[in-house]
Amino acid sequence: MNDRKWWKEGIVYQIYPRSFQDTTGNGVGDLQGIIRRLDYIKSLGVDIIWLNPVYTSPNDDNGYDIADYRAIMPEFGTMADFDHLLAGMKARGLKLVMDLVVNHSSDEHQWFEESRKSRTNPYRNYYHWWPAEKGTPPKRWSYFDVEGSAWKYDETTNAYYLHYFSEKQPDLNWENPRVRKEIHDIMRFWFDKGVDGFRMDVISFISKDPDYPELPEKYKGDFVSYYSNGPRLHQYLHEMHTEVLGRYDVMTVGEAPGIGLDRALDFVDGDRQELNMFFHFDLMALDREENEVFLMRKEPWKLREFKAIHSKWDAAFAEKGWGSIYLNNHDFPRSVSRWGNDSTSTWHNAATMLQTFVLTMRGTPYFLYGEEIGMTNIKFDDITDYKDINTLNRYEIVKKEGGDLTAFIENEKSASRDNARTPMQWDESENAGFSSTTPWLKVNNNYTRGINVAVQERDTQSVLNYFRRLVQLRKDHPALVYGAYQLLQEAHEEIYAYSRTWEEDRFLILLGFSSSKSEITLDEINFERAELLLSNDEIVEKAWKKTFELRPYQACVYRLY
Repeated sequence: MNDRKWWKEGIVYQIYPRSFQDTTGNGVGDLQGIIRRLDYIKSLGVDIIWLNPVYTSPNDDNGYDIADYRAIMPEFGTMADFDHLLAGMKARGLKLVMDLVVNHSSDEHQWFEESRKSRTNPYRNYYHWWPAEKGTPPKRWSYFDVEGSAWKYDETTNAYYLHYFSEKQPDLNWENPRVRKEIHDIMRFWFDKGVDGFRMDVISFISKDPDYPELPEKYKGDFVSYYSNGPRLHQYLHEMHTEVLGRYDVMTVGEAPGIGLDRALDFVDGDRQELNMFFHFDLMALDREENEVFLMRKEPWKLREFKAIHSKWDAAFAEKGWGSIYLNNHDFPRSVSRWGNDSTSTWHNAATMLQTFVLTMRGTPYFLYGEEIGMTNIKFDDITDYKDINTLNRYEIVKKEGGDLTAFIENEKSASRDNARTPMQWDESENAGFSSTTPWLKVNNNYTRGINVAVQERDTQSVLNYFRRLVQLRKDHPALVYGAYQLLQEAHEEIYAYSRTWEEDRFLILLGFSSSKSEITLDEINFERAELLLSNDEIVEKAWKKTFELRPYQACVYRLY
């Protein structure tokens, strides 16, 4: 379990390139913009950059519809720019993890353009086709289809093709060994360039039953769980490891919707030779309606639920495997707005408290760009401000069904992926220093109220500088990486308390999840003295042992003796 690896100890900083830094004046971030900011990224103390797709794409789903896996989207720059970026990262000791998007390609990829030409085309079997003479294909659900169907009729060959996401994202046929070989060759291409790993987009969906049966009754209408349980999924992942991954010193993290605790080790037990870690979705579903991926639930989530999710997943990897810790990414709203409190009076403490959580848990920590300065949800009021295919298509569905569009927009203020994609807030100049022109997506106006890098650089107590101190604390104490986790007082509804223990080192972490003061007495663990190592607020001293009082959203890290 405690076999030390760079990808266990590393801290990941996710960059959505479209929103990071524009250097060309077209309102879209680019590779040169990331190069310009490499010294800043290095100053954060992070070790690994996860770069969202920069490959050639028609941008139906902002780069997750890839038309050429070996070329750079002109909007972002050139392959020479990419090589410059990679060299700059290596010179600073930073590693690069890219997105591997191979459940589907773009419908403008050469493979699909050939595949749809005729039923006898050599590329026909690169995708999933259902001949129309067999009748309507069995029901399959699509994330991004206005009709909700994952089958799209194509009149050229009188057949339907499968697309779990947009109709412009046809699913690749992994049952075809030629497709798997193509994907392995793509991976080698990037590894040979010096890339250090892949975040694998919806990798749990790659295996399909080629007979396309009706959804089995046991799934009770849950297509996501069905999609993640393909018959040859683990065969394909192990083959990928044998043919490619095992030959390089690289990091792999799979996006794994539909994967629960009972199947976790099937992916990350080192003996199985598949992946290093994956992203589960239990937390991301906590504040959503059951089986409604994008609909916020009506009653507030409870801290004991939050604790239970993380405690169960920590236990899953207590002896084997390795986990990941994240609170948001490009697909989910900003953490301080979702799990904390972004009101002016609590924003600073909520943002830093959540940073403390991520960096004191076991598992590789992931941060979305801007999380280090406490960026918040933008909460658009008008559908015309949204750019994400997911929000736009769901709006059309509600409109078509005569639903409540006002309620839909209200939901999107908390749920939309665009909340996580607004431009990086660098300074107080126009467009937050992101671009000299109107950005592709609006900038959050709160950049003028202290939520920007330049202002926070000058403030020793800022969210940004707290993040840097916290990163260094984790690096100084391996117990915060590898140490055993123990949940304390699971029923406490205002404070999340836990210990981390590794060899002789013991740490106590106290996290306030309340907008008012809260108190906890820890009689269940033995210690004589608690040395405060870091806090995001003033400490309230108590006269008696083992009782701690926290200010609103306060975080404290203690070393125990």
